[in-house]
Amino acid sequence: MHLPLFLAHKFFLSRENKKKRASTPAIHIATAGIAVGLTVMLLAVFIVRGFKNEISGKVTDFAADIEIVNPYYFASPEGFPVVTDTALIEKISQVNGIAHIQRFTEKVGILKTDEEFQAVSFKGVAEDYDTTPIAKYIINGQMPKFSGDKTLGKLVISKMQSDLLSLKVGDKVYAYFFEDAVKMRRFEVAAVYQTNMKQFDKTFVWTDMATVRQLNSWKQNQSSGLEIRLRDFSLLDNATNHLKDMVEEKKDEYGSAYGVINIKQNPRTSGIFNWLSLLDMNIWVILILVLAVAGFSMISGLLILILERTNTIGILKALGSTNAKIRSTFLYYAMFIILRGLLIGNVLSLLLVFIQQKYKVIPLNPETYYMDSVPVQFDPWIWLAINVATLLFTLMALILPSYLVSRVQPAKAIKFD
Repeated sequence: MHLPLFLAHKFFLSRENKKKRASTPAIHIATAGIAVGLTVMLLAVFIVRGFKNEISGKVTDFAADIEIVNPYYFASPEGFPVVTDTALIEKISQVNGIAHIQRFTEKVGILKTDEEFQAVSFKGVAEDYDTTPIAKYIINGQMPKFSGDKTLGKLVISKMQSDLLSLKVGDKVYAYFFEDAVKMRRFEVAAVYQTNMKQFDKTFVWTDMATVRQLNSWKQNQSSGLEIRLRDFSLLDNATNHLKDMVEEKKDEYGSAYGVINIKQNPRTSGIFNWLSLLDMNIWVILILVLAVAGFSMISGLLILILERTNTIGILKALGSTNAKIRSTFLYYAMFIILRGLLIGNVLSLLLVFIQQKYKVIPLNPETYYMDSVPVQFDPWIWLAINVATLLFTLMALILPSYLVSRVQPAKAIKFD
């Protein structure tokens, strides 16, 4: 066996007078520092990844990756329709990475009961609209099969809206729309959804496209725009650029221009993605601080180990061992301590991740955090990267202090006690 590794292994396993050693508390502190530090880093990364995945998942379920709308659409959804016929859809579907294209219409109105009222945006969808992502958040009732040709009179509202208006599945509710004259429609509540995100729960209700198109007095081939979902979110920028080259600023048969906007640029969702991107900076700050603390605890432990074994260092030098081999011995010794700390930290962090995923023991206020429990998302590659980075960083931090062995003089060290 390699001599420095052999000696380090013997030092690490040695139990002789272990309680009397000055290094024992230092080793325990260093091990605890590595274990706690790794646990904090892993949990921080897994929680932030879970949080980002949960929030971005809800956003992408309710907002398309890319939308093709009139540039003035966000100023007045019902005032600026565009032609979204089969020819346009077939043309757009040629762009690489597109998984699904669907039409939608919008109109602002008011839901009113005898006691309360709520301003909402009616989102009309047809048979081509994929309602599977929305159906995941249905807590009462069932998602209707919406139509682009028939007015079914069905409505999907949020729990926030149902609580405010005291509505439940099966209830009838009147909606009012204000233009040159007041228009009124009666709907039946078919389902109630809940995302815990006020941006959606307070604003949107779902109904069939035919109803909204009639309310807007639009032609059969007109709608608010097209929603495009991608096979892979990483293709967002490329797909956006291709679509802009293809349709942006071009006009339809009624003279309305097309505009292209993706989910990161959409004023309804851009703030959420900007906020989520700031979480990455927080993670880097946590990782750097924790690694620094772990490194300092290991440096102090290594210095104590070297001072405690000064006599051994002197004997090794007297027998002809070089400074480099002795430094390697103590670095291997430190590596064993680090590996033990990593083992404890991994067991602790993975146990906590498992408990939280299965039993959700740490709750959250959904009105503040958009979810009812702390989310965690385990990633094996990130887990491996953090472990390797922690091992390498702490070992590199010990290289300079290990040069203390070169200052030990054999004649004095052998007499040292």
